[in-house]
Amino acid sequence: MTVKRMDNVGIVVEDIDAAIAFFTELGLVLEGRVPVEGEWADGVTGLHGMRVEIAMMRTPDGHSRLELSRFLAPPVVADHRNAPVNALGYLRVMFTVENIDDTLVRLVKRGAKLVGEVVQYENMYRLCYIRGPEGILIGLAEQLVQKTA
Repeated sequence: MTVKRMDNVGIVVEDIDAAIAFFTELGLVLEGRVPVEGEWADGVTGLHGMRVEIAMMRTPDGHSRLELSRFLAPPVVADHRNAPVNALGYLRVMFTVENIDDTLVRLVKRGAKLVGEVVQYENMYRLCYIRGPEGILIGLAEQLVQKTA
């Protein structure tokens, strides 16, 4: 086996404070926030003179992390925030939530917009896509309780 586990998913944002507030509202916990720059950072990213502010957020269960990055230098060169769900490359991050309706009410107050509608997949999940801070596509899944006879 090569991979032990996934460490994190990274998302580049312009307004890191708004992104932190949004993902905190969703239930993630801010682990830390630091500036990153230097020769090692240039080397790993291939960007000379890179300066970035990073906020690491983790899920309440401690198993997953989201790295939010705000690039100070060099300037951002591409913008995929409003790409449709069938675009190539990064699609979305999906989170399991306890109550999708309550979560939507709270996130709409933080600027989230429902992409389609909340749907039910068989008797297992209620699902939806939203656009979060800066148009980031986020999936929400509420696992339905299976009742036994």
